[in-house]
Amino acid sequence: MKKEYTVLSNGVKMPNLAFGTFKVNEGDDVQIILDAINVGYRHFDTAAFYNTEEALGKAIKKSGIPREEFFITTKVWKTSMGYEGAKKSFEESLEKLDMDYVDLLLIHWPRPDAESDWKKLDIETWKAFEEIYKEGRAKAIGVSNFLNHHMQNILDNCEVVPMVNQIEFHPGYIQKDVVDFDKEHGIVVEAWSPLGRERVFKDELLNKLAEKYGKSVAQICLAFALQMDVVPLPKSSSVERMKQNMDIDFELEEEDFEKIVNMEEMGWSGLDPDFIG
Repeated sequence: MKKEYTVLSNGVKMPNLAFGTFKVNEGDDVQIILDAINVGYRHFDTAAFYNTEEALGKAIKKSGIPREEFFITTKVWKTSMGYEGAKKSFEESLEKLDMDYVDLLLIHWPRPDAESDWKKLDIETWKAFEEIYKEGRAKAIGVSNFLNHHMQNILDNCEVVPMVNQIEFHPGYIQKDVVDFDKEHGIVVEAWSPLGRERVFKDELLNKLAEKYGKSVAQICLAFALQMDVVPLPKSSSVERMKQNMDIDFELEEEDFEKIVNMEEMGWSGLDPDFIG
């Protein structure tokens, strides 16, 4: 990789590649996370909704590696938004993780449903986050799936500017307007689903680039994210793919990078932050 860490606006160093734990509980979750630790991952992304916080905490304890060597992210789910709900959710997450603090705490989605007063809820939730941050129990705070109008609402009403926005990002769906807006405000962008979906792996351009660089399509996707200064969160239950996803020791030539930037939109999750309920 070009660089090992991204420095957040408050000076916190965040490892430039994370291991996502969404749906790892469909397998032997503790062992899968332990495998990722053994491969070398130290940045782990979980959430109250994923039901993997407990497994992550157990795996870290079992690894014997000191807690401070890890960067742990968790998130408050839609149904726990608001000041009191966010505080309660955070306490429950710490208990499941069996930790005294997290490195990054995120609001998972900007609104619980299409009818809610999301502006008020987001501000109340953020106030709880700011308190948790000032107490030192979250080393950094941010949001997830926030579009520019959601982020502007926070910016207009906050003491602490969000340090991270985690969004869906992959070739064919880079949400450049969101990435640019966040960068302008000193907010680091993280990518969930950085490898896209099946259609991405079948794409002719990405396969040609994989052949040119002697890499996999997945590695091309991850290198592209890193060159966009976006921190990717790949996930895998295969040790070999875990190793491969960490082996991003190359950069795309500018011409190839621009080709991916300008790809036609293809295949996204369909999870719209303004309408998901």
